[in-house]
Amino acid sequence: MKKSKFTEEQIFKILKLQEEGLKVEEICRKHGISSGTFYSWRNKYSGMEVQELRRLRSLEEENSRLKKIVANQSLEIDMIKDILSKKP
Repeated sequence: MKKSKFTEEQIFKILKLQEEGLKVEEICRKHGISSGTFYSWRNKYSGMEVQELRRLRSLEEENSRLKKIVANQSLEIDMIKDILSKKP
C-alpha cells in the first residue's frame, strides 16, 4: 500500500477546512489532492479525533502482530503433529 505524503494530523486539518465552509474544490487545489482523495479521507476519518486514530493504528499494529504469532504457532503445531504421526 502506498504511504500518504500527508500525516493524519494534516488530513484532519484539511477535513476541518471543509467543515469551516470552504469549498472542496478550493481545498483540493490548495493542497494538491484530488476530490476523490478528499472524499475517501472524509469517509475514512469522519467522526474521529486524532487520539482515536492513533489508538486505532496501535490496535491494528498489535492485531497484525498477534495474527503472525498465531500463524507461527499453527505451523509449529502442524509440524509436531506431522512428526508424531510418522513415528511407528
